[in-house]
Amino acid sequence: MNANDAITAYVASFVDELVSVGVSDVVISPGSRSTPMALLMAAHPQMNEYINIDERSAAFFALGMAKAKRKPVAILCTSGTAAANYYPAIVEAHISRVPLIVLTADRPHELRDVGAPQAIDQIHLFGGYVKWFAEMALPEKSETMLNYVRTVAGRAAGKAIAAPSGPVHLNFPFREPLVPNLEGENLWRKNERTTNKSFVNVTAGKPTIDEETIEEIYSSIATAKKGIIICGEHNHVGFSDAVIQLAEKLQFPIIADPLSQLRSGAHSKEVVIDSYDAFLRNQEFCSSYQPDVIIRFGAMPISKALLLYVKNLSCPQIVVDGDGGWREPTLTASEMIYCDEIDFCTKLTKTANQNTEKKWIQAWQGVNNLSKDYLMHKEEISENLFEGDVFNSLLSLLPNKATLFVGNSMPIRDLDTFFFNNDKDITVLANRGANGIDGIVSTALGASTALDHPLVLVIGDLSFYHDLNGLLAAKLHKLNITIILINNDGGGIFSFLPQAKEEKHFESLFGTPLGLNYEYAVRMYGGSYSQVESWMEFNEKMTESLSETGLSVVEIVTNREENVVLHKKMWNRVSQEITNKLLEGKQNVHSDD
Repeated sequence: MNANDAITAYVASFVDELVSVGVSDVVISPGSRSTPMALLMAAHPQMNEYINIDERSAAFFALGMAKAKRKPVAILCTSGTAAANYYPAIVEAHISRVPLIVLTADRPHELRDVGAPQAIDQIHLFGGYVKWFAEMALPEKSETMLNYVRTVAGRAAGKAIAAPSGPVHLNFPFREPLVPNLEGENLWRKNERTTNKSFVNVTAGKPTIDEETIEEIYSSIATAKKGIIICGEHNHVGFSDAVIQLAEKLQFPIIADPLSQLRSGAHSKEVVIDSYDAFLRNQEFCSSYQPDVIIRFGAMPISKALLLYVKNLSCPQIVVDGDGGWREPTLTASEMIYCDEIDFCTKLTKTANQNTEKKWIQAWQGVNNLSKDYLMHKEEISENLFEGDVFNSLLSLLPNKATLFVGNSMPIRDLDTFFFNNDKDITVLANRGANGIDGIVSTALGASTALDHPLVLVIGDLSFYHDLNGLLAAKLHKLNITIILINNDGGGIFSFLPQAKEEKHFESLFGTPLGLNYEYAVRMYGGSYSQVESWMEFNEKMTESLSETGLSVVEIVTNREENVVLHKKMWNRVSQEITNKLLEGKQNVHSDD
């Protein structure tokens, strides 16, 4: 037996087992030390490989794919700083609970810490941002070692998908020669000890809640007639119907973050509040409409106004997290329940009595409708292109079953304000784990590989610039995506923050205008590009783009300073309308208690 036989059998067993446990997609960045794994993954008939040259882009691409498919995706790179470039995406995957299997090739032990080229310390390289790390054994062909490497493959996939999902890291030291024998017999042979498809099955159950505990929870909130339900980012199938049934039973309004998937779909939206970010800026409303209890699901919503509102409340707050994490930045939660969210809603709905008092929820609905009516009909505030209107327009432009991916900073905040309840089946995605602006293009393109329907990315110019090289994936893999580029020539979000008052250094440190013409970059990657100057032109270009294939970028040029003025004018008008029409004469829901 020679070294080629050992590395071939060992790595082939690992790759085959990954496929057996459902990991059929890998994003590979070219390199020498990772040759055995890359070649055998490409050779496996059931492994789908995507080449992405830049490791940072590759990791975000895999992140998007795993996010959309809701299953583990592998990433593979060579040794050295290649692996370090995975770090930002792994941080995002960890916080946003996306399963990745990180495979890094490494120098063998005798070439570490001796000045060998392309060798860094890769042991626990990603620290606490991976759920599990394993330094793999050097390849051998013995039955014991083939069983070992298959077991690790199954364990890694199981660990990545188990709640809370996240990335795992396997570091493979390889000695030369690195080229496996792809012509060998029984390359993908199964272990004969079992009739299972996989060598070892890893099964992860869902945490449930017993009837007695549900009774106790309901008894603690049974007298609460003024509760609210807050839903942040959540992607579990069936959750929308379950939480709406609970809200209707309790007559609690649902404050629905756009990433909760509650604003779109065929389900009832009578209790779904979608304009809270605007009216929770009214301090008179916040002080008058205070709930007796809060039930919260999913990640903390985008809205800072909502965060401040919750932090200033003194009522009990129940946080339900089926993944057993701790997503509670308000520091006000009174109870953390580790239970499957759908199971919790279903059992509490069954246990609870029907609340017949509708005044509380009707008050929220009235304020919400008043706010939304102004937000949808605000043409008088500006004749120019207003960034928030992108999402208002997309409500009519997006086809059914489309996916909307939204960049961070201003786009995600305008999504929160202007993406209203609708009956279309639209999935809304974003990288809201670490809230970074890096890797957004790559993540959206990765998500597009899992979809049969259009994907639209809305992104700011700085975020677009951060990941321009991510566009290569669209060219290499012939992916379909429409990118709406909102170009206000800099960091628009900073204009809303206190540092905007420091005029002397603001532009150089925070505004950071780039003055770039992105058309050249788009053309370089084989995409179509257009810049629009009116909403009529925007609608025409978007309709055209959504009917075509490939990469398409539609750019909207706006003014940062004007954008701030328009947002503040809009919020002030909404607040004024609420004060005048709903709170006039000290109307207070508590007055009838």
